[in-house]
Amino acid sequence: MRGRAAALGAGTVLNALSTGVGSAFAIDVETTATVELDDSEGVTGTIAEDGGADTGLIERCVELAIEAYGDGDASGGTVRTESDVPMAAGLKSSSAAANAAVLATADALGADPDPLEACRLGVRAAREVGVTVTGAFDDASASMLGGVTVTDNENDELLARDEIDWDVLVWTPDERAYSADADVEQCANVAPMAELVADLALEGRYTDAMTVNGLAFSAALGFSPDPAVEAMPHAAGVSLSGTGPSVVAVGDPEGLDRIHDRWSERSGRTWRTTTRTDGAHIL
Repeated sequence: MRGRAAALGAGTVLNALSTGVGSAFAIDVETTATVELDDSEGVTGTIAEDGGADTGLIERCVELAIEAYGDGDASGGTVRTESDVPMAAGLKSSSAAANAAVLATADALGADPDPLEACRLGVRAAREVGVTVTGAFDDASASMLGGVTVTDNENDELLARDEIDWDVLVWTPDERAYSADADVEQCANVAPMAELVADLALEGRYTDAMTVNGLAFSAALGFSPDPAVEAMPHAAGVSLSGTGPSVVAVGDPEGLDRIHDRWSERSGRTWRTTTRTDGAHIL
């Protein structure tokens, strides 16, 4: 039994670490998962881009999906992911991998799961293996559904979803930052700002929300606000993405070209993409 699926990376509107409310938007980068199921004991995972990376998340996703969608014929197998979402860069690589693994397993089993329920399986797996602090339902829902989502991560509830059409510029420095290592106490200190950002997002003012979020969480997480500040005159919105280190800007192409010129002077990779509204899908 074989299945394949792809899920999207995403950028941040609101980091959920302060209040449990988060918001993210899907971008045009994908993680693909291929699952082969059999009657063996256990699941073995492989991450194409890094043979030494921890595969616990994608393995647990397959196990949970077998429990949810299987009929007893499959008990184990293999899962392999391939991705153009940079790992540990704040662009939701874990959420994309989890969603793709769950959907690929469902495909192998001939199941047609509800997208949000499939998304919650991946969030459960992320919590169980310890790769997330909040559960990252905001990131996972944007990756699964496409568009921009606002969520209550404490209860894994979708508060809002909109379809947006943005040009996106991303600066990804060479360093890496892991969500599970984020300073939760420092993030709690900016809760009043996070509440403001949540209000803006729920009003549909996503670009304003992400700019306020970026300044607050850059300070809380120890990242320089300089890339965001130099982008502000030319961007509709700009923010630190996730727990960093990537910074994402959205706006018109001419404005993003100007930001590209500035960010390209920094070490790391500066690259263009767009938003996506179609979400994760079986291949």
